[in-house]
Amino acid sequence: MAKSWQRARWVTCSAEESTAMSETSKASPNQVALELVDFLNNSWTHFHAVEESKKMLLAAGFTHLSECEEWDLKPGGKYFFTRNASSIIAFTLGAKFSAGNGFYCVAAHTDSPCPKLKPISASTKGGFLKVGVQTYGGGLWYTWFDRDLSVAGRVLVQRGDTLSHELVKVPRPIMRIPTLAIHLDREVNSAGFKPNTEQHFAPVLATSIKAALDGGAEAEKEKAKDAARSPHHQLLLETLAAELGCKPEDIVDFELNVCDTQPSTVAGAKSEFIFSGRLDNLAMSFCALKGLVEASNDPAALADEEMGWMVALFDNEEVGSDSAQGAGSPIMFEAMRRATKCAPGQGSEGTSSRMLRKSFLVSADMAHCLHPNYMDRHEENHQPKMHKGLVIKHNANQRYATTAVTSFLFREVAKRAGIPMQDFVVRNDMGCGSTIGPIMASGIGIRTVDVGMPQLSMHSVREMCGTDDVETSYKHFKAFFETFSSVDQLVKVDK
Repeated sequence: MAKSWQRARWVTCSAEESTAMSETSKASPNQVALELVDFLNNSWTHFHAVEESKKMLLAAGFTHLSECEEWDLKPGGKYFFTRNASSIIAFTLGAKFSAGNGFYCVAAHTDSPCPKLKPISASTKGGFLKVGVQTYGGGLWYTWFDRDLSVAGRVLVQRGDTLSHELVKVPRPIMRIPTLAIHLDREVNSAGFKPNTEQHFAPVLATSIKAALDGGAEAEKEKAKDAARSPHHQLLLETLAAELGCKPEDIVDFELNVCDTQPSTVAGAKSEFIFSGRLDNLAMSFCALKGLVEASNDPAALADEEMGWMVALFDNEEVGSDSAQGAGSPIMFEAMRRATKCAPGQGSEGTSSRMLRKSFLVSADMAHCLHPNYMDRHEENHQPKMHKGLVIKHNANQRYATTAVTSFLFREVAKRAGIPMQDFVVRNDMGCGSTIGPIMASGIGIRTVDVGMPQLSMHSVREMCGTDDVETSYKHFKAFFETFSSVDQLVKVDK
């Protein structure tokens, strides 16, 4: 029988044909890549990504903290907490951790560009029930047309006397954003597809006549009355209620993303790619978290460690990070400061400042792989490729926070672990994107290197990366936690 990651690709093949194709390819994905695919399929939204991260950490023996309660941390302990259910901070303290010692951090983000439902989403036009959406982030919005779509996110549900915060995912396709037929837009192939995201981007949920045929005239009148009172289509609320096991009227409010229902999968003739939405930046989030979990599973590694290890997965990077749960907030520094206050050795001058100066941040966000059909878009000496390892991002105008020193140190980690690395610089005649790296570096003064796994189709509804790079990224982050204490002794700049 075909493996689970094969089923999505070979649904029209028999078991015998699937086996033959597998044997012909003579390749199978690594275990880390398969785990990432599972993580992606369970993480339709940033809320679900945090929930999956919590499961990973709890299974690894991490203690769940609350920001609203007093912390009692111990050297050698493993901890995590969430904020807004969309950001998560996980950290371990070395057995020899004391006040003033630093943290070795990897930071990524949980959010991805997508349409999000408007506060008043119900709209009926031309006999169709439409769902009003806002565009979140800088998506390639044309890729969302003619896809089998659904919704997922968080819902506030009234259950008796309790207002419950719950996650929801409708696994079946319930919506679609249809394109206009070429017969009605003859110039689209020459002039380009240029949809207006306010006029042309509302998903279709159903036809209004179907409800009348199913429920009869009286039922339709009642639904019309409900719709007039509700900011959302009654049909949408009924669909959500069926998933949540509640009544539609028990749904108090929600935050929902529009999601593509096509599963993430290992793909390519040699099973060397992952095709998926949200690779930017759940691929980096997963690899960082797995690196921390695996590194901290070794008691010997923590026994001699004087520093803390941390992974911070922020929300709202795609829209600038300016939120209570984004990298522009003090959430990561607050965690470092609180851990420092719990450590032995309090009372000396400048404890928090010394802690920050000894700390190091790896800002991990997906990178631009060389595109075989658009090779001129890359600078000729900086052309990242798949299966060649993480990419160090450089920019003289500080769009990335990498310096010669931070680049050398992270590269030395790779050298000691036998891991390949690459470099990226944007062309001078093109604009450069940015990451949370400069935000964190300028906000708290932490040494930072910007890196990322190479990918194609960034910000499309379906992106792609290489399976080898998933494993390499995880190994690099794991080696970073395990070896940086010694690597950091190689260069002393501000003596």
